[in-house]
Amino acid sequence: MPSGLLRAATLLAFIGIAFGLLSPASAQQDSVVLFRNIRIFDGKASALSAPSNVLVRNKTIEKISAGDIAATGQVIDGGGRVLMPGLIDAHWHAMLVRPTPTAALSGDIGYNNLLAASEATATLMRGFTTVRDMGGPSFGLKQAIDDDLVAGPRIYPSGAIITITGGHGDFRQLSDLPRTIGGMLSRMERIGGSMVADSPDEVRVRAREQLMQGASQVKLTAGGGVASPFSPLDVSTFTEPELRAAVEAADNWGTYVATHAYTPVAIERSIAAGVRCIEHGHLMDEASAQLMAEKGIWLSTQPFLDLSMAAGLGPAEQDKMRQVVTGTDRVYALAKKYHIKTAFGTDILFSKALADKQGAMLSALTRWYTPAEALIMATSTNAELLNLSGKRNPYPGKLGVVEEGAFADLLLVDGNPLDNIKLVEDPAKNFVVIMKGGRIYKNMLAH
Repeated sequence: MPSGLLRAATLLAFIGIAFGLLSPASAQQDSVVLFRNIRIFDGKASALSAPSNVLVRNKTIEKISAGDIAATGQVIDGGGRVLMPGLIDAHWHAMLVRPTPTAALSGDIGYNNLLAASEATATLMRGFTTVRDMGGPSFGLKQAIDDDLVAGPRIYPSGAIITITGGHGDFRQLSDLPRTIGGMLSRMERIGGSMVADSPDEVRVRAREQLMQGASQVKLTAGGGVASPFSPLDVSTFTEPELRAAVEAADNWGTYVATHAYTPVAIERSIAAGVRCIEHGHLMDEASAQLMAEKGIWLSTQPFLDLSMAAGLGPAEQDKMRQVVTGTDRVYALAKKYHIKTAFGTDILFSKALADKQGAMLSALTRWYTPAEALIMATSTNAELLNLSGKRNPYPGKLGVVEEGAFADLLLVDGNPLDNIKLVEDPAKNFVVIMKGGRIYKNMLAH
């Protein structure tokens, strides 16, 4: 650096320190936090560790020991509490949690972005340190979180949902028809919510556009959905060549395609095209479940137990949600019977009240799994699914575990969630420390 620039940089640094804009310690020392006297749920084992100590340096876990660890930095005495990995939601829509459907499609974009930022902070405060965003314009929000402008979870973005004319994710009105091929985009397409594609070539373009923007995986809707007004639940949408075009585009970028699919036809067509993860699957049958197991296909599903997920929607949408709820017990039974690789997600839309129950949806998994199995699914298992993104993984490293070298995404829990998983339903009370990437966002033990 030229001497003049060096003197200027030194002066600016001195001024920053003098006026409290910079901290000499932060400029010169590593960030170190020592969790002392804790027991560990590591995200994999079904039992807690012996009393232990965990040293975090900068963004990662440096050392775990049953003995004393010498370190200079912040010390958090856990008092025998449980340290566990941050939770992961494998099916989230960061931009669509709080606005109403009308506001999401036609509301002010600036306000919707601020709403999403507020919700991102609330998501993190519920203990979810990572989400896989399965449709919506979340690239800017992800960047703001990564740049520390907004407190929020890590985001694995899909970008716009790719759908067909009349498919799930096509929220246009009949007055918007006919669609002109190559013509003006609809508002939902302009804001990056979803993209309509009606041929292999169009699918290929739309998939590449999401990858260009930073998608870690590509999302298509292979069948009908609950919230879309012109999309019956039973229909299959994309043809196999159309699905394969997206798979080829994603494969060229070293990542994968996930499809929204409830029915056996949608599931089996997706698998034939090379799709690696099925979202939902509530209407699957024995044959489609067995095929998923044989091919090693992931199932990312949700414990839908009532009609609350369709709150605010019309009678037709409520009826479709009723069909999905009817299939929930069956999808989990088949997943367990055939040992399908299963991830946990919530798919919460258009409701802050439902988002506040994100932890309760995790707790609901104990209808089919032990508390340990449910918590393993929401931590290390979900992290395995995230790793399908390969080189498109925006956060390469270990997530979902408490291990040396893993990202320090950690929750200190007042109680043992392996004995009482309902602790996750009240994060404001029971998560006394929340850390992401070595940074403390909440510490109720600070005094």
